[in-house]
Amino acid sequence: MKTGKSYLCCLLFAFHLFCFASLVFGKHRMGQEEVLHDLFKFKFTDRVDTNRVDGQMDDLEEFESVQANVYSHMGLKEADRILKFPRQPIVDFSHFGGYVTVSQSAGRALYYYFTEAPENKESLPLLLWLNGGPGCSSLAYGAMQELGPFRVYSDGKTLFRNRYSWNNAANLLFLESPAGVGFSYSNTSSDYKNSGDKKTAMDNYVFLLNWLERFPEYKEREFYISGESYAGHYVPQLAHLIVHYNKKAGKTIINLKGVIMGNAVINQETDDRGMFEYFAGHALIPGDVNDKIQRLCNFSANELSGKCESTLQEAFDDIGNLNIYNIYGPLCMDGNLTVRPKKASVKNIDPCLTYYVYAYLNLPEVQKAIHANVTNIKLFDWEPCSDVINWNDYAITTIPILWELMDSDVRVWMYSGDIDGRVPFTSTLASLGTMKMETKALWRPWFHEGEVGGYIQAFKGDLTFVTVRGAGHMVPSNQPGRALSLISHFLTRTPLPDKP
Repeated sequence: MKTGKSYLCCLLFAFHLFCFASLVFGKHRMGQEEVLHDLFKFKFTDRVDTNRVDGQMDDLEEFESVQANVYSHMGLKEADRILKFPRQPIVDFSHFGGYVTVSQSAGRALYYYFTEAPENKESLPLLLWLNGGPGCSSLAYGAMQELGPFRVYSDGKTLFRNRYSWNNAANLLFLESPAGVGFSYSNTSSDYKNSGDKKTAMDNYVFLLNWLERFPEYKEREFYISGESYAGHYVPQLAHLIVHYNKKAGKTIINLKGVIMGNAVINQETDDRGMFEYFAGHALIPGDVNDKIQRLCNFSANELSGKCESTLQEAFDDIGNLNIYNIYGPLCMDGNLTVRPKKASVKNIDPCLTYYVYAYLNLPEVQKAIHANVTNIKLFDWEPCSDVINWNDYAITTIPILWELMDSDVRVWMYSGDIDGRVPFTSTLASLGTMKMETKALWRPWFHEGEVGGYIQAFKGDLTFVTVRGAGHMVPSNQPGRALSLISHFLTRTPLPDKP
C-alpha cells in the first residue's frame, strides 16, 4: 500500500469516490481495496510553499513558450445555436452548444454549453462555470443540477425550468474540460493519459480565446470565472494565465474582473486538517479520533506515519454511509427512472437527479439537438465524472495565485455551503488563515427573503469569504435562492443585505 502524501491523496480521493458512488450510483458498499487500487493511477507533485511568491508560478517558463492557436470561426456561432432541447419548456433566451478545437494537431476539442440572459444580455457580464473532480462535467452538475436553466424530471426524458438559474444575473458559459470529460474528446490517446492542472489551464485558456472569436460581441465584456470543489485549482490557474497574457501583450485580451469559488480545494494541508475538525464538530467522528488525527498526522509532510494512516481509516469507518456532500441530506435509494415524471421542485432537489441527467444526456436525440458527440464515439457513454483520464500533475496549493490575482485588481470571493463535509467551511477558513490577511469588514450575517442567508467577512486585498446557510457542496442545488442572491451581489459589486 502506498505511503506518504500520495497515500493521503489517494485515501481522501477514495473516500470521495466512495461517497460519490453511494450517493449517485446507489452502491451502499464498495470494497475499499478496490477503490484504492483504482485511484493509485493518480500522481501528485511535491508540496509547494504556501507563502506569497510575487505572482509567479514555478512553471511560468513553460507557459511562456506556449503560443495559443486561434482558428477561424466564421459561421460557427449560428451552427451552434440550439433550437430546442428535446421536451424542454418554452424559454425566453438564446442558447448554444458545440465544440471548440484547442489543438488541431492532436484533434482535441472541448464541449461547451452557453445560455444568454433572458433580459439585458447586451449589458450583463460573461460568467464561466467550471466543475471540479478532477474530471467531473460542468454540464452534468453546474448546468443540469445547479445553476443552469433546466432540471431533468425522473423519467429521464423531460426538462423543467430552474427559475433560479444564474443566467438571470449573467450570460452563462459551461465548459467540459479537460478532454475526456463529458463530451470533450481528443483523437490522441496520450491526452487522456497525461491530464493535469497545467494542461487543463492552458486548454481552458485556448478555449476562451477561440470561443471569443466565435462570439466576438463578448470580447470586451466584463468576464468572471466561477466554479466549485476542485475548481479551486481550475479557476485561479485559468485566471493566472489570463492575467499573465494580458500583461505580456500590454493590453486586455480577456477582460477578467473577478473569480468566485464554492467549497473550493485551495491548500491541501489545511483543507485536509479542516475536514476532520468539521467531522468532529458535527458528530460524524468522536472527538478523540480527531484529536489523534491532529496529533499524529503531519499533513505538510511528504510521508505519513503508520499510526496516522490507521487513524484516518478509523475516521472514515466511523462516518459510515451518508451523503458527505450534504451531511443532513438524503441518499438516493432508488435511481430507477419512472414512466411518468414525479412531482419535482427546484427548491427540494431529488437526491437521484444525477441518474436522470445521465439518462437524458445519453439520449441520441438530445446529443443531436445540442451538437454533442458529433464524432459518434462508441468507446464509452457520456458520464458525469470521467474514468478515462489520468491526472499527472497537481498543485498542492493555489494560494500564491490568489495573491497574484488580488495584486492585479482581480476580485476574489470564496463561498462555503455550511453543511458540506467534503470541503467544509472549516477547511476554507483554515486555508485563508495561512494568508494572514487583515480584516476589512468584520464577520456578520447576510439576509435573503427575511432570513439569515449565511455569513460574510471581507479581508484587505479584496478577498471576501461567504457562507451559505443550509447548503452542501453544491450550493446552487441546495439553496438556489440564496445562491442566486450571492452571485448577483458579487457581479454587481453590491453588498449582501445586512438586514432582513
